[in-house]
Amino acid sequence: MDAKDTIYFRKMLSERIEELRAEAGKTVGTMDEEENFPDPTDRASMESNRNSMLRMRDRERKLIFKIQESLERLEAGAYGVCEECGEEIGIARLKARPVTTLCIQCKSDQEVEERKAKR
Repeated sequence: MDAKDTIYFRKMLSERIEELRAEAGKTVGTMDEEENFPDPTDRASMESNRNSMLRMRDRERKLIFKIQESLERLEAGAYGVCEECGEEIGIARLKARPVTTLCIQCKSDQEVEERKAKR
């Protein structure tokens, strides 16, 4: 990976983490609002929506940690190198999944093994 790619991925990852943090802040702000619904169906609908939002924010929180790890690997010079085989991960794969730690071949092998284990 050359310096241009490093700059590109650092900027992309940093922007994404800021977007996720901003969204999390908005969610916390709206969760504090007390809503009173006399109709149990409306209340249940609101609770269901709130639970969905919390699950989504939890996934985003986990993504923030992965992005932070990616930024650390970028600074250490290990970003874009497969943790399994040590080969370079293609730029196209990194653009599609910037937090990946496996090249496409190792990820495919991992998925095959997971399918075998489920049987």
